[in-house]
Amino acid sequence: MTELTASQFSLVYNVFSFTIASMGAAFIFFLAARSQVAPKYRGALLVSSLVVAIACYHYMRIFNSWNEAFTMNGNMYMPSGKPFNDAYRYVDWLLTVPLLLVELVAVLALPKNQREGLFGKLAIAAFLMIALGYPGEVATDNATRAVWGTLSSIPFAYILMILWGKLGTAIESQPGEAKVYLTNIRLLLILTWGFYPITYMLPMFGIQPQSAVVGIQVGYAISDVLAKAFYGVMIYWIARAKSEAEGFTAAAH
Repeated sequence: MTELTASQFSLVYNVFSFTIASMGAAFIFFLAARSQVAPKYRGALLVSSLVVAIACYHYMRIFNSWNEAFTMNGNMYMPSGKPFNDAYRYVDWLLTVPLLLVELVAVLALPKNQREGLFGKLAIAAFLMIALGYPGEVATDNATRAVWGTLSSIPFAYILMILWGKLGTAIESQPGEAKVYLTNIRLLLILTWGFYPITYMLPMFGIQPQSAVVGIQVGYAISDVLAKAFYGVMIYWIARAKSEAEGFTAAAH
């Protein structure tokens, strides 16, 4: 860790606080909203609530670790000697990223022959993507970071191929409004997941170490809010649209 100005420390502090609040609020919403969709789609919202609950817990640990890693000295925040544990974030991703893909497949409610083996393939690819990225995250030189980042991009490309291939075909058969939401959620996945490697590469751009530390923490946190909490809200919209298209009325159930 490196010394930070008060504004740099506070920016990360406040973004972490915002992320915890977002995940906690999303958890309550997803549980409450399950009754608003048909029973066949409630599993997707349950997974959404699980994702943000896991993220909320890990961000509380990250938040506490950030506070403990620095001590104020005058107008600067100096390293306290306690390490900042960024591994919490990767543990979180190992659990939540596969679940994000499960959410999407679950809300599609694909026939058994179309979804057979899909969960496993996507989960393994997501696991490899995160596991291969971690050694580069903790590396102290850019060359090592680049090598592991490149390896991590291979399963990422495979996931995109599935999303735009097999799932793309399934989306075409969805009812009107749900089809629009599903098209948008694929774009959200690509945009938010695409932001992670950009954040990952910040130290390789030659920017100041303080700016790199702050940029990485803020970038990852904002991406997580969009890729988990907002993504889950879109899953709800899809489930609600499909439920209504199938004649489900929440007030009658």
